[in-house]
Amino acid sequence: MLTEITGLPDHIFGVRATGEVTSDDVKSVLLTGLKRTAERFKEIRYLLVLETDVKNFTAGAWVQDVKAGLENFTKWKKIAVVSAEKGVEWFTDIFTVATPGKSKGFKPEEIEEAKAWLNAED
Repeated sequence: MLTEITGLPDHIFGVRATGEVTSDDVKSVLLTGLKRTAERFKEIRYLLVLETDVKNFTAGAWVQDVKAGLENFTKWKKIAVVSAEKGVEWFTDIFTVATPGKSKGFKPEEIEEAKAWLNAED
């Protein structure tokens, strides 16, 4: 399930992933929030807090996630992924090479650092 994270600065869109994540979750929460943020701010600063294993994302969810990335390709400013999975943190750090924005992985205890990094101007 994906739920929008509240209490973030308006220009940062965040979601929390728990349990199984389906294509419907991605469509209704992620795509809607990314579109809203991109239209309002002309850029995307995105916080993803993974409280589930990436294996709990269904195939349909991965397809929708890729679609979201491609639809907003030029608008990505910063992506912060908070996860206890070391592979996810490493992948996020490497992902910076493939996107016009920056991405960075954080451990669960570093969530406040992730928010500050997203909020900071470079």
